[in-house]
Amino acid sequence: MSPLDNVPLFKKAALGSGDGEGSVQVHQDDTDKIEGAKVFSVYGKGGIGKSTTSSNLSAAFSKMGKRVLQIGCDPKHDSTFTLTGTLQPTVIDILKSVDFHAEELRPEDYVSIGYNGVKCVEAGGPPAGTGCGGYVVGQTVKLLKQHHMLEDTDVVIFDVLGDVVCGGFAAPLQHADRALIVTANDFDSIYAMNRIIAAVQAKSKNYKVRLAGCVANRSKDTDEVDRYCDTVGFNRIAHMPDLDAIRRSRLKKKTLFEMDADEDIVMVQKEYIRLAETLWNGTEPLAPAPLPDREIFELLGFD
Repeated sequence: MSPLDNVPLFKKAALGSGDGEGSVQVHQDDTDKIEGAKVFSVYGKGGIGKSTTSSNLSAAFSKMGKRVLQIGCDPKHDSTFTLTGTLQPTVIDILKSVDFHAEELRPEDYVSIGYNGVKCVEAGGPPAGTGCGGYVVGQTVKLLKQHHMLEDTDVVIFDVLGDVVCGGFAAPLQHADRALIVTANDFDSIYAMNRIIAAVQAKSKNYKVRLAGCVANRSKDTDEVDRYCDTVGFNRIAHMPDLDAIRRSRLKKKTLFEMDADEDIVMVQKEYIRLAETLWNGTEPLAPAPLPDREIFELLGFD
């Protein structure tokens, strides 16, 4: 039995209770709501560059003078790698080290300070086949509130693993004001985005989260992304081109804002600042209509 199994944080929803037809969800404790900060949840197909996007977005917010907290929600615990220059221990591993006696922890046990003062937390996840990622997210937020780490924060960014849209890894949506989807100009990425849109729309029935738009990442062109967005009523709010400079920054364990300022780097830095300003100033709450699978195949020209 996993040590997570008996933790009372879980509250199962009744079937069909509004989180999606027939859903059983991990529900937020009202005392764990994040107040006073703008909260963004970043989703997208696995390997699409969510952590790179999240970290550079956090850095951009910090360059605007905002106090930023980034929470990685992936067992790989590499979300904040470029912000801190190293892999950070996860909240779940740290809790295990004290036999899940959270009262023994101090903020510095699980919060690291990264580039330009960005606070970095790796929630991690339970071992494969055990527990639930929703518990880890909830426990991380609970710890942050208990240690008053959210009281001086302007922006919180959840970087969520892969394109998983189960109740557990949809848990950050319960805290978020806006969900941002990272995609690319290809079928697989747009197909995943379509599924994520459906999940966010289901969650928005009971929670305040709304869709902010999508970022076309590692893409020379955006024609397929834009065609999809025009069809379903969605917006592309940024475009990060496929540049070797971006890959080099991750290899160097740095954000783009720490790289030598050549023409490509400066261009992408400006795009991240523009994205951060767009999100900070507020985006129109979008309600796109996701396509059935057959229609998305037809739209993107696949047989």
